[in-house]
Amino acid sequence: MQAIRSRDTTPERMIRRLVHAQGLRYRVAARPLPGLRRTADMVFRPAKIAVFIDGCYWHGCPEHYVPPKTNPGYWSDKVARNIARDRDTDQRLTEAGWTVLRFWEHEPSAECAAQISAEVKQRRNSARKKGD
Repeated sequence: MQAIRSRDTTPERMIRRLVHAQGLRYRVAARPLPGLRRTADMVFRPAKIAVFIDGCYWHGCPEHYVPPKTNPGYWSDKVARNIARDRDTDQRLTEAGWTVLRFWEHEPSAECAAQISAEVKQRRNSARKKGD
């Protein structure tokens, strides 16, 4: 388990690079809510957007998850707990007024970055309109 990267994976770095190139700034591996012991891969605090790039195996991708052959009881339970924690995180952030964006590691980085950028810009524009 020590060799498994929890942050700075290749898909994360690619998406971050593309989002950064569009002029957007964010926090990396940060807690969106101070009292919640969970970190998002990218956090846009003023816009209240939390981005998660989920690994297909660890988060149970419906397309690519393959149950393990070695110690299946433990690993299947672990993945099920991860999925339940993801849903709980989504719910808590949504209740706190955050937008949660989740992507699978196999999704094209350019499409993910475009969706993130569009959402951030939309939230920023709607916040400006409220302030007018």
